[in-house]
Amino acid sequence: MLLFLFAFWVVLNGAWTTEIAITGGVISLLLYLFIWKFMGYSPRRDWAYARRMPRGLMYVAFLIGEIFKSSWATICFIWSPREEVAPEVTSFRTRLKTGMGKVILANSITLTPGTITVDVRDDVFLVHCLDETFDQGLEGSEMEKRIAVLEGREYHG
Repeated sequence: MLLFLFAFWVVLNGAWTTEIAITGGVISLLLYLFIWKFMGYSPRRDWAYARRMPRGLMYVAFLIGEIFKSSWATICFIWSPREEVAPEVTSFRTRLKTGMGKVILANSITLTPGTITVDVRDDVFLVHCLDETFDQGLEGSEMEKRIAVLEGREYHG
């Protein structure tokens, strides 16, 4: 966080001088100490986020690929003259444990075209699908497995 604050200071200044660097370092340190004291932040938490960064970037790359695949499937479905649209609302139970993991899953489902997460209650997700074929693979999906790894645990589903 301290490095992020300092980098943000440098970007906002748009120049690099010794005076700007020292002032930015002092202000970043004071702001970091304030955040640490009053907002529950700590270097331990920073280190935990830094260790998860590669897994997070790998998940983002995976999600972008899933968005492209889902976009193509949705385009093919819409342009197909023989297909009848049969939208449905389906539910499934997740094995994710953390609230953050469930939020990431819900938003990832919504980001993929053809599906929208309507509601999340405890471990049950309610998803609206453009067609009944779009609901296949929601429960125990690769997306859910990768989010479990992002949470820092193995997925047993």
